[in-house]
Amino acid sequence: MTSALGRRLWIIVGAALVLTALLVFIGGRNSTARVAVADVVRENLSSVVSTNGKVEPVAPVSFRARYPTFVQHVYVVEGQQVKRGQTLFVLDDTEVQADLAQARADLAAQQEALNVAKAGGHASQLAKAAADLQKAKASRDLLKRDNESLSKLVSQKAATPAELEQNKLQLTQAEADVQASEKAKQTLEQQAQLDQGRVGLQVEHARASVRDLEDRLNSAHGRAPSDGTLYSFPIHQGDFVKAGDLLAEMANLHQLRIRAFIDEPELGQIDLDQTVEILWDAHPGQIWNGRTEALPKQVVTRGTRSVGELLCSVTNERLDLLPNTTVDVRIHISERPSALVVPRGAVFIDGDKRFVYRVEDNRLHRRMIKVGIANPTKMEVLSGLNENDVVALPGEAILKENLRIIPVRQE
Repeated sequence: MTSALGRRLWIIVGAALVLTALLVFIGGRNSTARVAVADVVRENLSSVVSTNGKVEPVAPVSFRARYPTFVQHVYVVEGQQVKRGQTLFVLDDTEVQADLAQARADLAAQQEALNVAKAGGHASQLAKAAADLQKAKASRDLLKRDNESLSKLVSQKAATPAELEQNKLQLTQAEADVQASEKAKQTLEQQAQLDQGRVGLQVEHARASVRDLEDRLNSAHGRAPSDGTLYSFPIHQGDFVKAGDLLAEMANLHQLRIRAFIDEPELGQIDLDQTVEILWDAHPGQIWNGRTEALPKQVVTRGTRSVGELLCSVTNERLDLLPNTTVDVRIHISERPSALVVPRGAVFIDGDKRFVYRVEDNRLHRRMIKVGIANPTKMEVLSGLNENDVVALPGEAILKENLRIIPVRQE
């Protein structure tokens, strides 16, 4: 009795499980999911590389302090448009002027010393050496003549040998005096040549000192070398500045340069004269247009990225794009007029193939496609879809073949 009851109980439980599974299966076949969809349309499509970059002036002019001093006067403010030759600031140059006067006096003294060296030495020394040599030669020549006369007189017994010997001793001394005078004169001339090289170096050093001080004196009066915008002016009247401190930066900001940082895998798409769009968060919705003008020459590390630095020229007619700001850069690689496009999110990857889920009678059907160019939001379809086809977009529901859906169009 108990055994029969147990069998009946197991039969009832098994039947319930089968019924439950059947109901789940039937319910799954008839269930629907709300899935976002998009139309396949034709529109002009650009392939774009998006990155960030930094704004730079094309030919900036920087003013830096050449020596430690105080800011005496300022005549402009940051952001001001300045004209060529306009005075921007004046630094205290009292000490530089005194140093320059002393340096010019030192240069004049060194130049005088160089002229003396080129002339062979001081005139008085040269004159004395020449006179001493001439006197020594005259005395020697007189003793030579006396020697000849005494030799004849001794042979004629008209003079004694002692007188002749005395004359020879005097002649020997006279020869020595001539040689000493010649050596003294030669020494003066050699010293003059040495002095000429040494003093010549001193003159060049003095000239360099004068030029450096003149440059410092000129730098104390900051004047604009051309028309432009004073985009950096960190000094104020009375400030103390050290050598090398930045005083001002200016440039013509109507034409700027963007240094765009291109990730290494995308460098092969970049070429000269491609269209560039610049966006800056400070001016939402505004776009500055430019062109690529200098390709990267190397790959460098920037944070966690390996990038090439691409230079782009950008027109800034309203002067509202500022140097040293960080901007977004969009480089248009190629253009496709009237391309057949789908949202990029609708395209799925299977190995080296691409596919979408095409919507037919509110059911999904996997469709293989071939793609062309793409931008961050859309992708060109070369084959596999037609205009006005509808494709599914990923969302909460898991997309799969033959899934029944309720299409939801995004606004």
